[in-house]
Amino acid sequence: MIALEIAVQDAAGARVAAVAGADRVELCAALGATGGVTPSAAMVETVVAAGLPVHVLIRCRPGPFVYSQEEVDVMCRDAAHAIRQGAAGVVVGALTVERLLDLAALARLRDSAKNASATAEVTYHRAMDVAIGAGGGLDAIDELAGLGFDRVLTSGGAVRAVHGADTLASLVTQAGGRMQVMAGGGVRPTDIARLAATGIDAVHLSAKAVKHFGPDAAGPGGGPDYIEVTCEDVVQAAAAAVRA
Repeated sequence: MIALEIAVQDAAGARVAAVAGADRVELCAALGATGGVTPSAAMVETVVAAGLPVHVLIRCRPGPFVYSQEEVDVMCRDAAHAIRQGAAGVVVGALTVERLLDLAALARLRDSAKNASATAEVTYHRAMDVAIGAGGGLDAIDELAGLGFDRVLTSGGAVRAVHGADTLASLVTQAGGRMQVMAGGGVRPTDIARLAATGIDAVHLSAKAVKHFGPDAAGPGGGPDYIEVTCEDVVQAAAAAVRA
């Protein structure tokens, strides 16, 4: 059976994911607004206490996945700190300006996590889809496996993972059991059977819903009048699809 990972932004989301049948969570901040950035240290501690294995997104800012030396330094410290706080793994990614994997940065990020705990898992995030778009997806699989990464999260280069199913199947074949391939990107519970047929090891979705607070609830400069929450019904439907 494939694993179910839910992207959450807080402890409440992690508790919903646990009750509804998820296997693990990816923890990030500002998911809808930025695609996800590194959560605070206190948030990591709180979500780890919710009980499910937690994989923390390590991304110091939104935007392109090409990072300066100073940004890599910060992310390495964040990765080590997340593992020391009890996270089961980290989710990282870095590219060169040519949209190839930044192997030097990735080796440092891997070492930062695994030096903090030998059991830490390291996942390469959807920067993979940029590499796929540049024609380097299969090479990237070999490079990540060579670096000792545990898993890659990808939509197969498509806007929605279900539309990248053929590419996902090719990536699974290329990985050859050396690392896991996890499908993510616009995944709906009804997509899971099709995705599972590609041979993937896991499926990832945010199961987001929007909770509105009414006009002007945030006040001037406070942002929108809603927050994103984890929807228990969507997680339950995804868990049922995975079990099926």
